[in-house]
Amino acid sequence: MINLRSHAIARLIPADADALFEPISYAMPPGWRTAHPAPSPLTGWGGRTKRLLDIVLALLVLPILAAAMLVVAVAIRCDSPGPVLFRQERVGLHNRRFALLKFRTMYHGASAEPGCRQATRHDPRITRVGHFLRCTSLDELPQVFNVLRGDMSIVGPRPHAPGTRAGGRLFEDVTPRYADRHMVRPGITGLAQVRGWRGETDIEEKLLRRVESDLEYIQTWSLRLDFLITWRTIFTVLRMRNAY
Repeated sequence: MINLRSHAIARLIPADADALFEPISYAMPPGWRTAHPAPSPLTGWGGRTKRLLDIVLALLVLPILAAAMLVVAVAIRCDSPGPVLFRQERVGLHNRRFALLKFRTMYHGASAEPGCRQATRHDPRITRVGHFLRCTSLDELPQVFNVLRGDMSIVGPRPHAPGTRAGGRLFEDVTPRYADRHMVRPGITGLAQVRGWRGETDIEEKLLRRVESDLEYIQTWSLRLDFLITWRTIFTVLRMRNAY
């Protein structure tokens, strides 16, 4: 991974796992935004192993999450008219587009313009139940079905909608390394998210920090890293930072 002192890339996870998840605000080495990506451990057997574990884990948690999803669905229907689920086009593995599933958190019809307008703090489009779902990330639960369909992984770079912007510029125009995120399946959670890089990308710097973490994850992937990110996600959700 990216060493915080020398900025050298080493495929080691520090003994102090907490340091791995601290938000990063340091300068990357010159040329990182145009450099060719290093080979990822997710190629070959690494990728196959990760996919198998994704399927097993999704099948195991689905019965556990079923009751929670039923309660959420009822709450959404009681809170505002419209469908329970929200489908939005996202960019996934090898730039293929897929329909991402989420529980609806906005008033029906408020998100008719896909990918072009992100949710903001105190966004009037968000319902009362939707605000709670976003803060607790419960709106992401239906993505377990995306995992089973092969669109997503449990852990990986978060998928973005086509046309999303950071500081007024398309994501792919901010850095040429942005497309390298699509070398792997996108995830329900990821290294960038547990470091606190989530929420609105109103400035380019926020996107760049996400891309840094995403590429670090791809280049240093291991089963242990996936476990640490999954475990840390629980505590990140409880803090409810940068979620609205």
